[in-house]
Amino acid sequence: MLLLASASPARRRLLEQAGIPHRVQISGVDEESIQDPDPIELVMRLAQAKASAVRSQLKDDDIAAVLGCDSLFVFAGRVYGKPADSAQAVERWRGMRGSWGELHTGHCLMSARCTDPQQPRMDCVTTRVLFSDVTDQEIAAYVASGEPLRCAGGFALEGLGGSFVERLDGCYSNVIGLSLPLLRSWIAQI
Repeated sequence: MLLLASASPARRRLLEQAGIPHRVQISGVDEESIQDPDPIELVMRLAQAKASAVRSQLKDDDIAAVLGCDSLFVFAGRVYGKPADSAQAVERWRGMRGSWGELHTGHCLMSARCTDPQQPRMDCVTTRVLFSDVTDQEIAAYVASGEPLRCAGGFALEGLGGSFVERLDGCYSNVIGLSLPLLRSWIAQI
């Protein structure tokens, strides 16, 4: 069984929909304490910190591996986490409309038994996202829904924000929270 070191309901839903047996244990990692100017390095460090924290607390013999993930959205060279408030969400959406951004997700899979010499497995998957040229009224209605305030980058592909995504270049599930193709290939090697 896989132990997901994440509080993300979207990641849990992805694993459920893919039929991957798992349980969840929140890592408790202080994400603000981990810094790196390179967004790809940052998501990798965060994913590894989450997986390490949860693995160090393992007491259950039916866990085969621990998965840590973290995602960041980068637009025009700037990292966009969750918007601080509605005004910031509106401002970001006005800048993003009709343009491309990149969603980076760091993945770290650690064997629970520490016997695999290839552990931990780490990778960052990047998916480019093209946003529709949405109107100010569409942006206002979307922000009023509250969804953008709960999501890195201010949008949820699997939610209302999906209708504002024109095109993806890369892994679909990565934008939601983890790359299922990458995870399946890793699980096959455990």
